[in-house]
Parts: sequence; structure tokens; C-alpha cells
Amino acid sequence: MRLALFTDTFVPQMNGVALTLGRLTEYLNRRGVEHLVFSPKSTADIVYPDPVRPITSIPFFLYPECRLALPRLTTIRKELDRFRPDLLHLATPFNLGLCGHHYARKHNISHVASYHTHFDRYLSYYRMKAAVPLYWSYMKWFHQSCDATFAPSQDTIQTLEDQGFQHMKLWSRGVDCNLYTPDKKSADVRERYGITAPYLFLYVGRIAPEKDIDTLTAIMRTLPDSMKERVHWLIVGDGPQLPELREQVPTNVTFAGYKSGEELAQIYASADLFVFPSSTETFGNVVQEAMASGLPVIAANSGGVLEMVRNGETGVLCTPKKPESFVHEIVNLVDDLDRMASFRLDARSFALGRSWDAIFDQLLHDYEHIIDNRRIGKKLGFYSA
Repeated sequence: MRLALFTDTFVPQMNGVALTLGRLTEYLNRRGVEHLVFSPKSTADIVYPDPVRPITSIPFFLYPECRLALPRLTTIRKELDRFRPDLLHLATPFNLGLCGHHYARKHNISHVASYHTHFDRYLSYYRMKAAVPLYWSYMKWFHQSCDATFAPSQDTIQTLEDQGFQHMKLWSRGVDCNLYTPDKKSADVRERYGITAPYLFLYVGRIAPEKDIDTLTAIMRTLPDSMKERVHWLIVGDGPQLPELREQVPTNVTFAGYKSGEELAQIYASADLFVFPSSTETFGNVVQEAMASGLPVIAANSGGVLEMVRNGETGVLCTPKKPESFVHEIVNLVDDLDRMASFRLDARSFALGRSWDAIFDQLLHDYEHIIDNRRIGKKLGFYSA
């Protein structure tokens, strides 16, 4: 199998899509699967290893972690002609995805797409709701020729099928339970950030409107005074709403910026509660990382998070965009030590069954099935040459 991957976000960018695709290429290397990756070049000083083909790019105004590539079509076409891919995976529907889309259709090659982000919901947060019908028209056109569209959760698959998408397949997400583990708990985290309160509450993610940061702010401000005195919040991440958030939060909040690897694993394992108000997630990688770390989760009852957080078993689900719902559940949970301990054990147990290799093995099997189906279809005349 020879695979060509087209994406408008890739490591070292720090977002769920980029990190997932980075893990996929590591897996392909281990399995000896020949592949090329066409991705935006983030900065001029980054050296990308083979088989990555970096493309000059600019930030996407709505979502800066996603880059808009400025590709030279002739260069990409020559690369693909030499490589002769069996399948093209279009991970994003922007400029690079369009290049792969055009090449695959022109040369009658198997091609799949993956759906990672509910941009239609993001548009509402940025006062661009009128553009939602245009967005869905474009997305349906982009995906209709694909042999399959991969989505990270059943909730997302249902959303897309409701919009008329076909040939949907589940491509879930794994978690590294050796990196994210309760064993990484460390007193150094509290010392590093000067935390003396009995309870440490954690949020990890982009600090932007579509993550329902306004709800998070309201939760912080409306906790009962008796609880505020016992809680310190640690906010891990960055984004356009950070300056506004700094001005609105109470004094018991510390901002840590972006963290990854061992440092992030220590933070997860050393916290007492993970609070995640986002209602726009197609999956929610950070939720699964928290669970692998044995951290109880309180999250919005929406999106891909529903497939990880089983209400009352591995965490608590709250009414989206309703701070009072989160506050109620936090107050009820924090002093219930038996319930907290049960959540920790059940969350960790759930995460242990989410191996990245098993998920990528299934993806590779789906790739092979799709390639074989198109070859058979060509022989039977179902696909025009």
C-alpha cells in the first residue's frame, strides 16, 4: 500500500487533529507502509523529516491552528506521479485537501476524507451563522466522491448522516496509557504553580469561544464562596480568548500556557477534577487523556465526549452552556470521596481499552478494503477510467 495524506494542520502544531495525524504517520513508519504527507510549513526554521512535504502557508483567520497552504499544483502532481499512491487520505477540506481531491478524481484513485471539526458550530460563535448553509453545501460536495468519510465518534457520524453524508466509517481515537497515568502524580506541580488549596481543578484545551470558555468563566465565578476558598484552577492552553479570560477570572486561577508530554501528564495526574464545558467536540482527546490519568471528569453532555464519559460511572455530564448545572455537580461531587475514587478507577479502566495501535490497525484494514473495492469496481466497469 502507498498512501498520500493531505492535511492543513500537522505536528508540531498543538491541536487534536495534528497530534492524531502525527501518531498515524509514526504508526505507518513502524508498519513499513509507504506514505507521503503534504502539510503546511508552520515556520521557516522547522526541518520536516521525510516523508513530509511542507507547503508554504498562512494562518486560517477563524482557526489559527489550521493553516491555509499555498500549494504549487504542478509540484504536488509531479510528486504524486512519481509516488503512484494507491489511496489518498484528505484529512482537511481546505487548500491541500482540495489538491488531493482534484488529483484523486482526475486519476480515478481511491480517496477518503476524515471529518475532525464542527466548523458549522464554530461559525455561530464567531457571528457568522449565516454562512452555515454554504458550509454544508461545500462539505457535501467535497465528501460525495470519497470512498469513505471517517469520523471520530458515533455522535459525529449521526450528525453527518443527518446532513446527507454517505459511506461513513468510525475512526476513533486512542490514548497513551503509559504516558497518561495516575503514577505521574507529583507534588512538584503544586509547588511549581504555588498551589496551596486542598483541591486542584483543571482545564486543558484551546482558549477560544467555541470551547465554551464563557461557561468556564461563569463556573469559576459562581462556585459557592466556601468552595472557592478550597479550590485552585489551573488552565492549560492558549488561544484568542486568553486576554479576556485573564481579566474575568477570580484570583484562584493560574494560567500555565501550552503543555505537552511528561509535564502535561504530571499535571493531569496531580489534579483532583477535570472540568470541560465544550459542547462542540467531535471527540475530545483531552477528556480521554484526563481519564487515562485517573482524573474524574465533569463535561458538557454533548458531542463525542458522550462516548467516553458515562454519566455517573466514569464521570458526570452537565447541561451544555449552563454554568449552574456544572456548579451543582461540582459541589455534589467534590466532598464525596468514595464517588471520586470510583470515578478515578472506572475512568482509568475505560482508557486502558483504547489502544492507538488497535485503532490504527482498523484504519489500515479499512484502507485495504476500500482499495480492493475500487479495483474490483474498475474491473466491473463501475468506475470510469
